[in-house]
Amino acid sequence: MAHLLQRVAQSRDTQAFAELFENFAPRIKAYMIRQGADPTTAEELAQETLMMVWRKAGLYSDTKGSATTWIFTIARNLRIDRLRREVPWQALPEGRDEQPSDDTAPDEAVSERQRRQRVHEVLETLPEDQHEVVVLSYIEGLSHSEIAERLELPLGTVKSRMRLAYQKIRESVEDLR
Repeated sequence: MAHLLQRVAQSRDTQAFAELFENFAPRIKAYMIRQGADPTTAEELAQETLMMVWRKAGLYSDTKGSATTWIFTIARNLRIDRLRREVPWQALPEGRDEQPSDDTAPDEAVSERQRRQRVHEVLETLPEDQHEVVVLSYIEGLSHSEIAERLELPLGTVKSRMRLAYQKIRESVEDLR
């Protein structure tokens, strides 16, 4: 294998590199899978390793070790670099599971506040008869029949006033949705 690396280093011999690739790509992928990488990541790391071998072949010296050791050292280092870049998933300690907040989201709170303010403004502009039935219904919690009885009005009149008031309020808050 050392002679193949020398040919790649000296003359960018693609045939020598193809032999290195055929020999080492499956072995590096298997090594990565044994180290805990998923098959896709293992494949990527094998290809990165061999690309690094192509670029750095001139740095190989047979006096420092075998070609196989040198190539697998590159693979190992690339795996370590990948692990350092990835943010690992970490489970929370036992009993510390997070629950979603029941609090209203800030943007929803602002929208609700704006809607409430707009409704109050519209209530102030309603004719007195419509304003009165809305207050009796929503503030005092009276039914339409109870409002009609209290104001000594026909039930249909109370319902008409409520419908007109709803319509005005709805039109004023439609753009806040």
